[in-house]
Amino acid sequence: MKKRISTKMLVLLCLLIGEIVIFGIISGGKLLSVNNIRNILESTTTVSLLAIGSALLMISGEIDLSLGAVGTLGALVVAYCMQAGLPWLPALLIGVLIGVVCGACTAALVNFLNIPSFVATLAMASIAQGFGSMVCGGSQISVKNKVIRTLGSGKLFDYLPYALIISLVLLLVYGIMLKKTAFGRSIYMVGGNREASRLCGLNPKRVSFTLFINAAILATLVAGKLKIANPRLTTLCQFDGLTAAILGGVSLGGGTGGMGGTLIGILILNCFDNATTVVGMNSYWQTIAKGLLLIVALFVDFLISTRDRDKVK
Repeated sequence: MKKRISTKMLVLLCLLIGEIVIFGIISGGKLLSVNNIRNILESTTTVSLLAIGSALLMISGEIDLSLGAVGTLGALVVAYCMQAGLPWLPALLIGVLIGVVCGACTAALVNFLNIPSFVATLAMASIAQGFGSMVCGGSQISVKNKVIRTLGSGKLFDYLPYALIISLVLLLVYGIMLKKTAFGRSIYMVGGNREASRLCGLNPKRVSFTLFINAAILATLVAGKLKIANPRLTTLCQFDGLTAAILGGVSLGGGTGGMGGTLIGILILNCFDNATTVVGMNSYWQTIAKGLLLIVALFVDFLISTRDRDKVK
């Protein structure tokens, strides 16, 4: 198992390095400038918050397509509350509460009504997007609170972004949880075989509820790094977390993946986004290219899953 994981990580690292080299040459070295590398690292926070939740759910055998919309709703509500005069901490807690409600509702649909998670989360995405537009009236809301702005764009010692530090700490904490705790092992067991895990004494529904709520809360924490809460954020980042997790080797079939690979997937996606901007690619083509990247990631996941099933046979 360790050898297999090491091989997968090596492949992911090679993909990341290859991407950097190719786009570095195409951009004439602009991709590798100090300021641009800093921009890439600063942009990891939003994708990280979405990718961690997506990865954990996928490892457990579920999927959440609503995280972009839920995160946007949380950001809009937090910005609206602060604009109305509420201090930043209560406003952020209200955003987190919205995440809890959205995650719990989705989990209830999946576990009690047996609705497939991709259908339930598509419905939740539509609901969250509608409420978000209602809150802001279709326009963006400026975030002027100094604490939120510092968390989103401030730097430790004027060099290391606070947002990047938070992302790395979260990835480390969740990585340790996955590999070193009983709950982490239960996530893999539920994803590998839900019925077998139930027969072993685990409660798959409890695991599912915890992960859906966790993913929604992480998505709403996106509000903690935004200068402007924009209803278009749903469209811009709807599938970023999912794409990063799949690029990082998390299987849609469940039971495999980890935070190390997810981190590399985040970097691959962020480098791709940044590189297409640096080389002057039209925004429409950028959207198309990102969709193609997701298709490639899904195809690779399909090939790996098929190979693993053939080995078992």
